[in-house]
Amino acid sequence: MSTAIIIGSGIAGLASAIRLKAKGYDVTVIEKNNYPGGKLSQIKNESFRFDAGPSLFTMPWLVDELFHIAGKNPKDYFDYYRKTELCNYFWEDGTRFTALADKQDFIQTATKVFGEKEKNIQDYIDRAELKYKMTAGLFLEKSLHKVATYLSKETLEAIASIPKLHMSASLNALNKKSFKSEKLVQLFNRYATYNGSSPYKTPGIMSMIPHLEMNLGTFFPRGGMISITDSLYSLSLDIGINYEFSTSVSSILYRNKRAYGVETDKGVFEADLVISNMDIFGTYHKLLPELKKPKRTLKQERSSSALIYYWGMSQTFPELDLHNILFTNDYKEEFDCLFNLKTLSNDPTVYINISCKDHPADAPEGKENWFVMINAPANYGQDWEILIKRTRKKIIEKIERTLGKEIRSKIECESILDPRSIELKTSSYRGALYGASSNSRLAAFLRHPNFSRQIENLYFCGGSVHPGGGIPLSLLSAKIVDELIHPS
Repeated sequence: MSTAIIIGSGIAGLASAIRLKAKGYDVTVIEKNNYPGGKLSQIKNESFRFDAGPSLFTMPWLVDELFHIAGKNPKDYFDYYRKTELCNYFWEDGTRFTALADKQDFIQTATKVFGEKEKNIQDYIDRAELKYKMTAGLFLEKSLHKVATYLSKETLEAIASIPKLHMSASLNALNKKSFKSEKLVQLFNRYATYNGSSPYKTPGIMSMIPHLEMNLGTFFPRGGMISITDSLYSLSLDIGINYEFSTSVSSILYRNKRAYGVETDKGVFEADLVISNMDIFGTYHKLLPELKKPKRTLKQERSSSALIYYWGMSQTFPELDLHNILFTNDYKEEFDCLFNLKTLSNDPTVYINISCKDHPADAPEGKENWFVMINAPANYGQDWEILIKRTRKKIIEKIERTLGKEIRSKIECESILDPRSIELKTSSYRGALYGASSNSRLAAFLRHPNFSRQIENLYFCGGSVHPGGGIPLSLLSAKIVDELIHPS
């Protein structure tokens, strides 16, 4: 039986393990933490439970597919439902907007709230869908680094459509051209943060991201986001995947330009192939120190990170739902702080996720679990203690101004996650959530490939390599690796 070692049990590592096991491999996953999931984990504080990492769930069929591959019924492990409301948006001038999941309802409501022409919004969403359909088969579902990828009619058609994809204009420039309402521009600019980028730098092709929510839908996994990790981990155990937790990999072993295993603090593990789910920067610098490094790729600007306050709240807030955004008054200044000054804005956009709205067991009755997040720069040695203390005060003041309610006395308990702890827990270089940012028009082409050009039988999956970060793209990276190992 062929053997495989996977370094890291993030969602891409779990998916790769399941795919290879289904192909008949004896798979061992080596994880430095004592739990699976990587960023997709949880925090418990007193009687409150919080999803620690990703909070938005789209394209759930990519998770279902893993159960089908393994010959199991997804419903025996995992369930979810589609949300009817995408997000609640708040501005400090009193404007409030509930983005509805039904596309026509969204358009009609947005027309009333923002005074925008219905046709402008309809055309924008339609173009987002078209861009996705034109490019997904090439940019998201295949390796961009194999010649065979470019030898198909579908690929040639996608390449021919590049002039229509707004690669040269920034997302903000495209949105300002598309809408008269500054608030609607800001709302659609926010989608740049889905891959840790700035709307003032990332190309207009990123305007296809709203398609994932508005046409394909957003979903809530029963039990919270942690149920994605838990279900895949349970599946992997049921099909016989081996785990070595609390085990640190110190190097990837190779001879004659062929990977044959890893060295860990518990000894050597040998295998026929190795897949690294570790951040690509750390993979090269820590696990492959003597190998020639792809300098251009590794020098790419880091994506944004996050500063998250997990608050157990002593009362409920009916005006809030699962996803809530409280916008800054100066979005450009916020991103200038993030990517140019490498600091936090004095008026950051605040995201509040409250999973107990959909899973009441996450908080005691009459209380709520608040996941309060702002975008943060990657860790460049800033004085985080000062920033965290100062920003906490600013966030509370902003929430109180926007909601018109006092909240500081309602915080019963608190946990904090910042770029330093993200880096420590997940080995993400500088705590960047998505590896490299997409703050250039060629960023998609510059992400590291899913295979090594120097070492045979060495592969890479996860958010720091092609096709990018976030749950769907990480799952697609595992699918690409599977297809590279077993070409169709």
